[in-house]
Parts: sequence; structure tokens; C-alpha cells
Amino acid sequence: MNKIVYVEDEPEVGSLIAAYLGRHDIDVIVETRGDRAEAVIAEQQPDLVMLDIMLPGKDGMTICRDLRANWQGPIVLLTSLDSDMNHILALEMGAQDYILKTTPPAVLLARLRLHLRQSQQGQPEETPSAPAANRMLRFGSLTIDALNRQVTLFEEQIALSTADFDLLWVLASHAGQTLNRDALLKTLRGVSYDGLDRSIDVAISRLRKKLHDSATEPFRIKTIRNKGYLFAPQAWDTRGL
Repeated sequence: MNKIVYVEDEPEVGSLIAAYLGRHDIDVIVETRGDRAEAVIAEQQPDLVMLDIMLPGKDGMTICRDLRANWQGPIVLLTSLDSDMNHILALEMGAQDYILKTTPPAVLLARLRLHLRQSQQGQPEETPSAPAANRMLRFGSLTIDALNRQVTLFEEQIALSTADFDLLWVLASHAGQTLNRDALLKTLRGVSYDGLDRSIDVAISRLRKKLHDSATEPFRIKTIRNKGYLFAPQAWDTRGL
């Protein structure tokens, strides 16, 4: 049985969701205060953490950010706040998913099971994915070391978040190929592109800045109009911007 810590300040909501997930072999520990969440997570060592955003003591976004610094399990935001900016912020903070409380319980269960399964397997289920035997990629002055999760460009170590490293790895593993948002979202988060999600675009913009690519005329991670993004394998011999 999988274990989840669910931080939710409305006892009735917490109890209903815990009861539903419990009927499907997921044990749920409900904590009602944000400022107690990290202590409960450290004690319980759950397989997944689910957070409301509006919480007493400490909000869910801040918990997500602070937790991600020392805990590698999946984090899901379950909230009534239907906001694109909050959705993007949650992903930037390190959350795997942002789910509305209006989502049908069966869909919530399916998405939680997906994140649990991916966490247990240690990699996304969907393709494209990097060849398992190839743990280091080199393109001119760029080195991507998957084993140590390090990126070096012109001997400068580039600091990337876990999510940004994973995105770069997928793009570089398919250098010269155009990958659309749907393929990238399925690989990295196990969800399909809904036509509105801009998280991939935001992450690409961050990568370009850190990898000294051009924001207006990118030549390292290119935008292929109406198709997706392409990692250019021959673009890493010059220093760029």
C-alpha cells in the first residue's frame, strides 16, 4: 500500500479524499497545518506529498519549495485556485502536478497512481526518453552528466533545477529532432498537452538564459514554428551571448 501525506486545512475535504484513496489501497495521513507539514513528512516518509495552497502557518507553495531542497519524492498541488500563474509557479517550485479540487476523484486517483509509479520506477514511463546506457552527453563545449546531474558549458558549471535538468536531458537525447509540447509533457510529467499549459515554454526560456542562448533568435534550443523545440547539436562550439 502506498502512503501519502495530504496537507489540507479543511477536515471534511481531507477526510473525504483520504477515505476515497484508502478504498484504492493508498494510505493517507492528513495534516491540517502548513507549519507542521515538513515534520510530519520527515516522520512518515511517504511515497507522495499532496498540498493545498491556502494553509495556516505556511502556504503550500512555500512548503513545496522548501521540501524540494531535501526530499526527492513526487509533490502534487491539489487546490481550488484555477490560476495559470499558480500552475506555472508550482511547477517551477518543483511540483510534479497541479490538480484542481473539481477534478473527478477517479481522475485524481489515476494521476496520483501515475506519479507514484514513475517515482518507483525512477523515470517517466512515456517516450521520448534517454537511452539507459548513455549517462553522459557531449556537444562541443557542452557536457550533460546524468549520473551526477551536472551541466558544464565552456568549463562553467550551470546550475539547473531538477525539472530543468530533466527537460534539457530529454531535448539533448533527441538532438536534431523536433519535440512538441505534448511529447515533452508526457515524458516529464505524464500528462497530455491541453492547449493552454505554458510550463514547457517557461522552462525553455529559463534554459536558454542559463545556456547563453538568444531570447529573440535562439540558435541552441530552437523554436520550430507550429511544431515544437529542437536541440541543435552543432551550436555549442561558440560562446553565444
